Amino acid sequence: MDMKTKDAWVRLCTVDEIPRLGSRMVERAAGNIAVFRTGDDRVFALLDRCPHKGGPLSQGIVHGEAVTCPLHSWQIDLESGEAKAPDVGCARRFPVKVEQGDVFLELS
Repeated sequence: MDMKTKDAWVRLCTVDEIPRLGSRMVERAAGNIAVFRTGDDRVFALLDRCPHKGGPLSQGIVHGEAVTCPLHSWQIDLESGEAKAPDVGCARRFPVKVEQGDVFLELS
């Protein structure tokens, strides 16, 4: 990924470089980040770790505004990071924005 800095934000890629209803993964020592794209081109970023057993959310299936963990099928809301009932837990969210087709992630 292209890690050009703009203020406190880091440029990751273009929206088109994230598969629709899929994700890209950003590797980092403090824990990988999964950047998701919905069917209507909204972009979200979560820690790439399911709150249940640590499954890689970046390998899950995106549907609507949620991702289903590939390990035990927990559904995680992309906007809040919260597990959908009856499951309980939360994946850390990261601020993300799109400007002129470029995706920026705030890592501070």
